[in-house]
Amino acid sequence: MAHFAKLGVGNIVQDIQVVSDVVAATEQDGIDFLKNLYKNSDTEWRETFKNASQRKNFAGIGYHYNMTHDAFIPPQPYPSWTLDEATCLWDPPVAYPDDGKRYNWNEATQAWDEIV
Repeated sequence: MAHFAKLGVGNIVQDIQVVSDVVAATEQDGIDFLKNLYKNSDTEWRETFKNASQRKNFAGIGYHYNMTHDAFIPPQPYPSWTLDEATCLWDPPVAYPDDGKRYNWNEATQAWDEIV
């Protein structure tokens, strides 16, 4: 099955649709099918891949499609996090601790707080 992201204003993903591989033999075939199905030739669609083999990340509602990187980028989780342009994922200013414990990010202190 092929998955397609419906893009809205600012290339923000509004919906994900699944199309049979028989119908969507190519990305353009899938796009044409969806435009005809929804009777809206102005809607932009991009194929997204569960295994992230293309377009960096599997799209989700609220993700941004970046044409320059040809990638789906999740929403920025915190203002202090920066985009890794190689992965198109957000990195915290301090690495997640590698001690087997669970943590939540604390934006106010810019540190990881252990979940107890």
